[in-house]
Amino acid sequence: MLSKKAKYALRALAVLTRAYPDLVPAHRLAREAAVPEKFLESILVELRNAQVVASKRGADGGHTLARPAEDVMVGDIVRILDGPIAPIRCASVTAFEPCNDCPDPERCALRLLMGDVRNAMSEVIDRRSLRQLSDDTHRLASLAIVPAAPAEETRA
Repeated sequence: MLSKKAKYALRALAVLTRAYPDLVPAHRLAREAAVPEKFLESILVELRNAQVVASKRGADGGHTLARPAEDVMVGDIVRILDGPIAPIRCASVTAFEPCNDCPDPERCALRLLMGDVRNAMSEVIDRRSLRQLSDDTHRLASLAIVPAAPAEETRA
């Protein structure tokens, strides 16, 4: 399951993608991404440490992407903030840990199934860039702005 932290990060990164390469002040980023500003600050620190976001302090400061959005995959962000994609540790490629109650991980059908889940999820999020996510976000937001056509009146 995607954590709230990763979800907030992806929303904020979609905003930064639209503004790239301009700097976006933290308060504006929080407002446009609908993320609590204090929580966003800690997320931005992690993304800065992972060299996804660059920041500048001061009156003219703000945040921007450290590299083009086309070069950053959604899967990268999820792994930075949430760790391995696998739904259970024994199905992880990078952080394998056998389950405490499993007699034989090599013959565990549940592990095999969860490995397929991991692969399917990775297949999608490792091919979707921040640019694509931002474009989808913008497109879907514009659909919400379009006013509904007035209902036709019926005559008796």
